[in-house]
Amino acid sequence: MKKNHHQNKGGELFLYGKHAVEAALNNPERTKIRLLLTKDFDDSIKIPSGLEFLRLSKEELEKILPSGAVHQGIALSVKPLEELAIEDICRLGDSKSKSIIVALDQVTDPHNIGAILRSAAAFGADALIIPDKNAPQEGGALAKAACGALEIVPLIRTTNLVRALESLKRHGYWAIGMDGSAEQTLSSLSLPDKCIIILGSEGEGMRRLTIENCDFLTKLPISPRMESLNVSNAAAVALYEASRKLEIL
Repeated sequence: MKKNHHQNKGGELFLYGKHAVEAALNNPERTKIRLLLTKDFDDSIKIPSGLEFLRLSKEELEKILPSGAVHQGIALSVKPLEELAIEDICRLGDSKSKSIIVALDQVTDPHNIGAILRSAAAFGADALIIPDKNAPQEGGALAKAACGALEIVPLIRTTNLVRALESLKRHGYWAIGMDGSAEQTLSSLSLPDKCIIILGSEGEGMRRLTIENCDFLTKLPISPRMESLNVSNAAAVALYEASRKLEIL
């Protein structure tokens, strides 16, 4: 079943940056309100019929967007996407012979989450799950970092990550936690056809209950000169390895 997205005040938000906006314009599930372009924006872009668009100065656009937004001369006012629930992803998994889902535990930075969404789209993952507590709302920074992937990979918010994992496991998924202290590497693991790749924050990692609900703990082999990878980089490497082993791409 679907659930309503937590609405920002006024029920709209701004996406900005060329890739994020173009992906939203091409997404039939996205409700578009108006397109804003700077007067010197001359890149060809297909504007849907009937969509209001305005030409503004760079200064006028920057007054509308969050401070420091890297907009590249283009922004789009939209309604938040309707979110899917865990049950929807379980049903999607039932229809597939192979599937990768990404889950994040204690990862709250919108740039990291956006970058992980981008890797999820690139390597064929079916969804990204994040705990609702302290997680950023859908917005410009996350969408810009996702580089269009927010329109491709469902972003699932859950009030209880462990229960979400349990639901997926009942539908044939195996939970694989990424932990730098694990004994086996991801490349040495014989991956099940349906798996959840779980990553924790760089500082604290996964919470105890999350670890206890993992079927396997595994790590990425890295040089002893570095203690760890940024979580978005680790996700990209893990997703590449998982998609390669399962021959998803």
